[in-house]
Amino acid sequence: MKHVEDYLDPRNAEGMPNLADSAIALDFLLGIKTGIRNYGFAITETANPELRRILHRQMEAAIDLHSEISDLMIKKGWLNPHNLKEQFPVDVKAAETAIQIAELHLFPKDTDRRGMFATPNQ
Repeated sequence: MKHVEDYLDPRNAEGMPNLADSAIALDFLLGIKTGIRNYGFAITETANPELRRILHRQMEAAIDLHSEISDLMIKKGWLNPHNLKEQFPVDVKAAETAIQIAELHLFPKDTDRRGMFATPNQ
């Protein structure tokens, strides 16, 4: 695992757009799954037939969206649900990247910024 010394150096951003896209897609996928589960709960908790039909249609739309996002992630190689040997390196890379980001010193000890901004008339 390569240690990033300077996170501001553009050379250290290689591959980052792809990692960011895959993370956003995974977060979206997980949000959709939560929504589908919540629709299921809501359908079983309502006594109003019209509301039940509306929730059911929304749940079906969420299921369709889940399929679209899953298919995109599989096509891009971000998700390999049927092949653990292919998925494992993807997950390891994501974990290593998360550790690298967590280890970055993003905030300096000296946060005094006096004199660093434009000061007109001085």
